[in-house]
Amino acid sequence: MQNQASSRSAHYRLRGSAGQWRVEGDGEAGMAYASKEAAFEAAVAAASNAIRDGYDVTITVPGAGETMLGVEDTGHRT
Repeated sequence: MQNQASSRSAHYRLRGSAGQWRVEGDGEAGMAYASKEAAFEAAVAAASNAIRDGYDVTITVPGAGETMLGVEDTGHRT
């Protein structure tokens, strides 16, 4: 198998807080999502298209200081 370095890259970063999570790509923020999880799913969909087009892909999701989904933790476990 031949390895070939890609000169194209796509970077997606989640930014925001509860109820206002956005996926930033190419320095521009997209639409708002209600949760961090929803914004992540949108970033993965965009990244999937970029991968298909031959791009290297990076997705950055903030961790510390935020709840896992960016919404209130009700304490319910399933």
